[in-house]
Amino acid sequence: MPSIDSIDESYRPSENEPFMNERQRDYFRRKLLSWKDDILRESRETLAALQSENENHPDIADRASSETDRAIELRARDRQRKLISKIDAAMSRIDEGTYGYCEETGEPISLKRLDARPIATLSIEAQERHERRERVYRDD
Repeated sequence: MPSIDSIDESYRPSENEPFMNERQRDYFRRKLLSWKDDILRESRETLAALQSENENHPDIADRASSETDRAIELRARDRQRKLISKIDAAMSRIDEGTYGYCEETGEPISLKRLDARPIATLSIEAQERHERRERVYRDD
């Protein structure tokens, strides 16, 4: 298997090659790893900022504003923690050979969709059906 570093940076998956061939799998693995690294780096920076900002605000409005900012930041970090588990699951699917295939239909997910959302597990059609069902049940 070629190392991730040896892959041409200008490579983009194409419909003109076999779906989920080794080169495409390496491309998406690299994309997922980079995304995860970015999230972890931002997380470390946030943690450092939260620890250094542990100041005592004498003004109650400043303190409330600071606490609100902190709560928003922590919620964002929680969403990113969940995103990391989805990235890890996508990387496991690459290793298992199921990455890029719709969990509902077994059909290939479009390369454009995977490039835009590399953690996608459903084709656009299956995702739309899923969202319609959710909307119907939510509106009841």
